[in-house]
Amino acid sequence: MTIMTKKADKIDRLAELMQTSEATSGASLWREAARRLRSSKMAIIGAAIIAVFVVLAIIGPWVAPHTPTAQTWRGEVFPNQGRFVGMRAENWFGLDNLGRDMFSRMLVGARQTLLVGVVSMLIGLIAGALVGVVSGAAATLGGRAGQRVDTVIMRITDIMLSLPSLLLAVSIAAVMGQSLTTVMIAVGVVQIPVFARLLRGSMLAQGGADYVLAAKALGVRKRRIVLTQILPNSLSPVIVQATLSLATAIIEAAALSYLGLGNPDPAVPEWGVMLSQAQRFFDNEPMMAVYPAVGIIITALGFTLLGEAMREALDPKLRG
Repeated sequence: MTIMTKKADKIDRLAELMQTSEATSGASLWREAARRLRSSKMAIIGAAIIAVFVVLAIIGPWVAPHTPTAQTWRGEVFPNQGRFVGMRAENWFGLDNLGRDMFSRMLVGARQTLLVGVVSMLIGLIAGALVGVVSGAAATLGGRAGQRVDTVIMRITDIMLSLPSLLLAVSIAAVMGQSLTTVMIAVGVVQIPVFARLLRGSMLAQGGADYVLAAKALGVRKRRIVLTQILPNSLSPVIVQATLSLATAIIEAAALSYLGLGNPDPAVPEWGVMLSQAQRFFDNEPMMAVYPAVGIIITALGFTLLGEAMREALDPKLRG
């Protein structure tokens, strides 16, 4: 089975199972999901990690003990000689190769990392949702002409899904040039086919529901059926995927920054850039790379845990 088929089948399966959850639940879907999430250790841990990350991203610049770009202790580090300053009372995480406080840079860098991840996810979500709505509406209520439109759109998304996401993001970023905006757009574009196919599959599952058939029988306009009936009831899997995509966006954005395609100003703290700068000095001061790497891993883990917990809470077959 090809990579494209595996990805597409996984996305379609999520859409199908999420609609099964809505159809089989007698109580409010989200009320039941919230109750299960409150008792899920995985959800609690994920939410706690995310909460800490968001709080640090918001207050980081104000609570940082030192200016993150100031080379205050430049005279104490000698990278060419392999002499660095590690953890001490004044600098909790030590100093980097330019004598800047690593703890302050980690705090301020959290905001940049969160910004890139959220904006990238929103780009993919909004654009993917628009594509998914068009494709799903065409397939559900568009007749033969709609089926042809849906087929063309889905083949394009399948081609995008067949490409490794990081390779596609690197290609886009390389064409657009080095900047933080480039990273956000490149990572966002990679997410578009995932959201598009997921929403389209969810809308197809809703297309045969009784309320849709009743609306057709009453002569309700197709556009109104799509926007007021099918679409609102198809958003559950998209919300879950948005949480999971944040983890992917943070990792891929950090990877692009690591490859030198991110912010062209190396003085601006961002975890991916910090990791890239640290690789030259890993033999002498590995902690310069460990701190941003651990930050990226833990943050991505938080979003992944919460997203998986939401998926299980909304999916009766996974709940058991």
